[in-house]
Amino acid sequence: MSAPWSAPPLPLERLPGRAPASILAPAFALALLLPAPASAGAVDLNYAVSLAGIPIGVATLDGDIGAERYRIKVGAKLSGLASMVSDGKGAAEASGAIVDGRVLSAGYALIATNTQMSRTIQIGMSAGNIYGVKVEPPFDVKADRVPVTEAQKRGVLDPVSALVMPMRAESPLNPANCDRSLPIFDGSQRFNVVLSYSGTKTVKTAAHHGPVLVCKARYIPVSGHRPARKTTKYMADNRDMETWLVPVAGSRVLIPYRIAVKTMIGTTIIEAQRSSGLAGASR
Repeated sequence: MSAPWSAPPLPLERLPGRAPASILAPAFALALLLPAPASAGAVDLNYAVSLAGIPIGVATLDGDIGAERYRIKVGAKLSGLASMVSDGKGAAEASGAIVDGRVLSAGYALIATNTQMSRTIQIGMSAGNIYGVKVEPPFDVKADRVPVTEAQKRGVLDPVSALVMPMRAESPLNPANCDRSLPIFDGSQRFNVVLSYSGTKTVKTAAHHGPVLVCKARYIPVSGHRPARKTTKYMADNRDMETWLVPVAGSRVLIPYRIAVKTMIGTTIIEAQRSSGLAGASR
């Protein structure tokens, strides 16, 4: 869904009605990274990405999520008909600590390319507080863009760390595990993704056999955005976003199995097709 998540403008940034990249982080950031070494809490997921029912790409998430620390890599690339329009691909990585049920980002890096350009973003962080941001090439300066203040760069998550959600109740299906606000900074924009309980579902796929927690999602712009843009207004009013969460084996952390976000040109769906390291039956 475009549930929690934001990354800088990636290959599809010029498509009208796109969701904020942060919400689509797992879908628009790319898989050219080596898998993390297998260990307790190791996860590896392959996702299919579609727009309006048409396959447009693939995405990956792999890394290690332990009781106190995590390191995750995500990647995505366009495929099929979409790859004929833009050779888009990207990769991102983040790490940090999990302390008292809170995710404390320790750093984030992303590289994204398409047929027109390549961009890198590096965010230096300590315990969720940003001390440096480097974007090459820089984003265009726009007079109507809401400035991001230094205070808004404290106590935040990067787009990849936002995918790590510590459980707030004993059962992974407890509604309390949905109820949270994710304060995200993606190198350009500061926004919140607010999750709330929607229900549960049972899935039986090659990626997972068992129940999933379904959370609704809202995108709340804070700064760095352009308020008058149609896409900003559309996403801020969007009620058709959700994520399905599943627990990581050997930890008390949930990650997305599925993300669905309605955009102005159709619904984007990112759904796991293969997995290892999830609690319950996964393949």
